[in-house]
Amino acid sequence: MKGRPGIGVLLTTVGGLALLLLPVGAYLFVSLGGQDAGGRPAAPPPSAPVAMAAPAGGRPDSFADIAEAVKPAVVNIATLQATRRGPRAIDPYREFLERYFGQSPPAEEPRQSLGSGVLVNEDGFILTNNHVVENARMIMVRLSEDEEYEARVVGKDPPTDLALLKVDGRRRLPAARLGDSDALRVGDWVLAVGSPFGLDQTVTAGIVSAKGRVIGAGPYDDFIQTDAAVNPGNSGGPLVNTRGEVVGINSAIFSQSGGSVGIGFAIPINLAKELIPQLEANGRVVRGWLGVAIAPVDAELAKRLGRGGALVSGVVRNGPAAKSGVRAGDVIVAFGGTALRRAGELPRLTARAPAGSEVELTVIRDGREQTVKVTLGELPERPAR
Repeated sequence: MKGRPGIGVLLTTVGGLALLLLPVGAYLFVSLGGQDAGGRPAAPPPSAPVAMAAPAGGRPDSFADIAEAVKPAVVNIATLQATRRGPRAIDPYREFLERYFGQSPPAEEPRQSLGSGVLVNEDGFILTNNHVVENARMIMVRLSEDEEYEARVVGKDPPTDLALLKVDGRRRLPAARLGDSDALRVGDWVLAVGSPFGLDQTVTAGIVSAKGRVIGAGPYDDFIQTDAAVNPGNSGGPLVNTRGEVVGINSAIFSQSGGSVGIGFAIPINLAKELIPQLEANGRVVRGWLGVAIAPVDAELAKRLGRGGALVSGVVRNGPAAKSGVRAGDVIVAFGGTALRRAGELPRLTARAPAGSEVELTVIRDGREQTVKVTLGELPERPAR
């Protein structure tokens, strides 16, 4: 789906509210991005990841120490894409093109978006959203002290909307400390750091509003919801706890206007930590594949079974589950010994298991519980039906 300049990419509508991904349009980079580029005093970055001490209790008097520790590891990302020119093409992005290209490509009109990212080690690896860098012809990264580098995509994973970039820094770069998103509790204080509307190094504060949100963005939805102000351009930037640790990657918002209404969503950092090694080594993520279509277990069936689970609504012919005897109508109530509370947990558990590994499924069929052993396949890019 095509994006709206300056707002983001419309994914779906939930209850009349638009679910938006958060890169910001090019004209804001031209009009706003250069305003803070000259003469700012730059705080020297830390040479190693820094974690802040947690407040003794209640709301801290200031988030300044946390922000100061984290901001050097947060980057502004500008991407250049290209589309065919129309009959009357007027180039509004001359500053960007002259700065990085020297001139505009003769038969193309650039379309540029802004996002955010976070350095995850001193070697220049940057975690961001896939939608920030998707289809980019050039990626420029600006650090907090206005150092600029051209970045390359090392790996990307569209199902989780994560991407790993690499810059070749002229020095060891400041890296953020990655925390434990599972340890977050609803009501914990968090900060969002990024480049909303091209205004880089912006810090906002709020709380964790909910965990485990499913918003229809993909099969592995497990979002952290926050009321910290998150706006277009925050995509790929970190959500940080009061110890200065990254606990999420900001990705989407619910909004009628395109601006923050206090409902933002972040990808849990624990999920990202699982994927980073594969993205770095292989450029993509290899997931286990069961080969079933599933549906939620309704309240009546769950009451009858005395537990939650995933109702098998279809089985892929010759897929791993079919070869092991799993049938439509079965209810999978446990995967590898982990009980399922709801159907959406099954794809996440399957994806985390290595392809080729054998797992035990606990299945209820015709009212009786039984165990089925399945050798997982590798999830195809376009799963068979």
